Amino acid sequence: MNEKVTIINRNEIEVQGATRVIAATAKEAVVEIEGGVMTITGANLEVTKLDLDNKEVKFGGIISNVKFSERREKVGLIKRIFK
Repeated sequence: MNEKVTIINRNEIEVQGATRVIAATAKEAVVEIEGGVMTITGANLEVTKLDLDNKEVKFGGIISNVKFSERREKVGLIKRIFK
C-alpha cells in the first residue's frame, strides 16, 4: 500500500495510489485507492488530472471533507442470514 494525498489551500487535492474513480460530481468524488475508498466532498469539484496508469488523480474546487474507509468484502445474503 503506497498512497499519498496532498491538499493545497483547500482548493486542490492530489491523490497518488488511486486505482479508479468510482464517481465524481460537483459536490462529491469517490476514489478507490490501494487500501480502500476515499470520499472527497466540497463544492465545484472537477477532475483536473486523471492518470490511472501512474495511479494519480487530481481534483480542483473547494475541498471541505476527506473521508477514508476500508474496502468491504462483498457478502451474499445467505451468508449474512446464517452467520
